[in-house]
Amino acid sequence: MALHQTSGNGDSGTSPAYMDRDTAAAYDRYRETIVERDNTSSLHQAFDFIKDGRPTTEILSETIRAHAPYTHVPYHQRIDAGIVRFVNNDHCLLSSRATLGLQNLVSEEMRHLPLSQTAWYVPTGLDIWNQLKGRMPGHYSRRTYDPDNYPDGPTPPAAHWDDQEPTDYDGSLEEGLNDWLTMVQYGHVNEEYSLFLGLWQQFPERRDEILAQLMFAGLIDVQDRMFWNRSYTTGHKSFRARATIQLGEAIGWDNAQHVLYAGVPDIAVGPRWYSLFESACQIMMYHLEEEPPASSLNATQDSTRDIQLFANQIPLSTPEAEGLIRAIIREPEESYIEDIVALLKAGRSPKSILDAIQIAAARVVLECGSPANFSMPQHGYEYTNMLAWFYQRFDHPHKTKLLFVAANFINQCAHWVANSKGNKSRGAATYFAGFGAGGEAPDLSQGQLLGELNDAMLALDPDQSVYWAEQYLNLGHDPAPLVETLADGIAKQGNDPHNQEIGLCMLEDYRRTGSEMRNTLLLSAAHHTAGHMKYGDQYQSYRYFADSFGMQVEEGALGETPLIEDLEDDVEAELLVPEPTQ
Repeated sequence: MALHQTSGNGDSGTSPAYMDRDTAAAYDRYRETIVERDNTSSLHQAFDFIKDGRPTTEILSETIRAHAPYTHVPYHQRIDAGIVRFVNNDHCLLSSRATLGLQNLVSEEMRHLPLSQTAWYVPTGLDIWNQLKGRMPGHYSRRTYDPDNYPDGPTPPAAHWDDQEPTDYDGSLEEGLNDWLTMVQYGHVNEEYSLFLGLWQQFPERRDEILAQLMFAGLIDVQDRMFWNRSYTTGHKSFRARATIQLGEAIGWDNAQHVLYAGVPDIAVGPRWYSLFESACQIMMYHLEEEPPASSLNATQDSTRDIQLFANQIPLSTPEAEGLIRAIIREPEESYIEDIVALLKAGRSPKSILDAIQIAAARVVLECGSPANFSMPQHGYEYTNMLAWFYQRFDHPHKTKLLFVAANFINQCAHWVANSKGNKSRGAATYFAGFGAGGEAPDLSQGQLLGELNDAMLALDPDQSVYWAEQYLNLGHDPAPLVETLADGIAKQGNDPHNQEIGLCMLEDYRRTGSEMRNTLLLSAAHHTAGHMKYGDQYQSYRYFADSFGMQVEEGALGETPLIEDLEDDVEAELLVPEPTQ
């Protein structure tokens, strides 16, 4: 018996009417190639679009139009013979979001590499549900798909949630947004998506408020435990919401219905975890409201306390920031809660508090050792980036409460790293607040230092990558070329561009944060780029790109990357396509 009915195919529309016939036909072939999971052909078709001068946003739009029906799952969890199994989140939309940001940070010759990585990856990221069941090849079926079991060819990708028509809503926008969030909580996927589309059409002048609620719904959905757990959200609902918003704005909402289809339905797909945000609400009510409720049975009262606290302007001092960081990464949950409550009562800015939480997240990433151990800390870091963007981009009545969710997430990550094998406790000043402590600086030019960093990242050497980044900073060189070198290194890593997005987040925050410890974010970016989990030959798509655009590939990116012995099952994969002709 089928527990979840799928259409078996998807439809997210055709190319916009403004395109000439030949261009529209080329995009039709491109979308067909993606659904056929031929990533070599899709990559070279993207090269042709780039060389023809087609806009990046247009290419991304047609890429999303192809994958939108096929990057949803019925549920982000399965129970197989009584065993709970995690069902992964989509990385295709996140890859397109990474393209928007990275293309402006990389060197000019690498400008189109992030887009190329997206075109390369998307055909391998379709229909995660059936990939995990071993019914088709792709990024998630490296250990489950056996072509011998499918002599007539693999299963085609399925559309687990179809596009919907807008619902007419009889009420105010405020009532509609609350009803929409309730449907998300209930897991009524089609209903919440249809209502979202209805509100979107009925209140075009207030779409910012609708998008703020979409992002908020993602930010409150975070698991409440991590250690000895595998099924969790890891903040992915907020990652997908932000990608939806930024891509829709870049493409233009008049031509972005398929972007909403790619992003909005998943917000309600279960399981959903709201216990951390519930805790944040309780902390606000009983420790930060001027008049706490007399009983938990009292009716919910309207309150502007969260908004009042968010207006705090005093930044954290360095000792205050260090105290909060230590509480988050070294102490139990109660410590950082007390610290954040005290800081807010003392008029400290929530944005400044978040800056400190973000430095704590970067330090946890710096403590990761083996590639598999980056998984949760990198997601925790990205969550802080999403929250910082939410703080900048939107007004919302519940922004301050999310500090407690972010701090808990990083506290979970820190204790997960501390209690997992293969990690390091970085007590040295190198990885904490200080720089330039001890050691003689190497006698190298600015360009030579950046070259050493590039080589270390290509060689997947996290410690050397951090060393060269730190030496560059110690010598007082302009940070802009360092950011560009890191961005190039991030963009070269293929086969799962979500990892590119995480590195991008660190560079975005370096440029945004008010923290005096901001250099930690660049060290974390270097460490993460070299150290995170790699899949197959992660430089293959980079070599294709270089070959197509007449570039020289560094020696460190030639050939296949050696497998990491202890993680062979996670990283080895048969290449889906042959090598390019040399």
